[in-house]
Amino acid sequence: MIALAAIAAVVTGAAIYGIGAMQGNPADAACRPSAVLAKRLAPLARGEVAAINIAAEPKRLPDLAFTDAGGQTRRLADFQGRTVLLNLWATWCVPCRKEMPALDALQAKLGDDKFQVIAVNIDTRNLDKPKAWLEEIGIKQLGYFADPSAKVFQDLKAIGKALGMPTTLLIDPHGCELGTLAGPAEWASEDAIRLIEAAKARS
Repeated sequence: MIALAAIAAVVTGAAIYGIGAMQGNPADAACRPSAVLAKRLAPLARGEVAAINIAAEPKRLPDLAFTDAGGQTRRLADFQGRTVLLNLWATWCVPCRKEMPALDALQAKLGDDKFQVIAVNIDTRNLDKPKAWLEEIGIKQLGYFADPSAKVFQDLKAIGKALGMPTTLLIDPHGCELGTLAGPAEWASEDAIRLIEAAKARS
């Protein structure tokens, strides 16, 4: 009886595993078209954006949560349907501050219903400081998003997508990662604009 029970358990387990294998991972399946797009983008990762790591096998990112300027909770899923450049920054991060005007210029040039720069501030103290600083340097085009808990950074760090600051991810309309950049970039450069335009055009 024990032997029969063991055999039955193995057969049942194999059947369940077989069904799972046939079904596959829904998130990965949704990102299959993203692999084709990523391959097309790879030659454009050059010049000012040469450091961006284009995903060989794009995967869906966690549904990251942060707040908007009105304090309302927003999630990455709220922006599905458009290409997103997600940037994590803080006022204590000198390279972050340096690249903010370029991100603002990129949003001004390419931002529309198909593309948006989402710059999420992760300062955990003096929560009025980031808004005041952005106003002081004349940032006009970027919407204000924040996560004072810095959980958005930890969530990306947990999957190996955030190693330091700034961290920037290029995300397709399905919420799949196209590329990741650790460190700053000149986002208003011709190289960056060509990369983003190509991502928009094929999204």
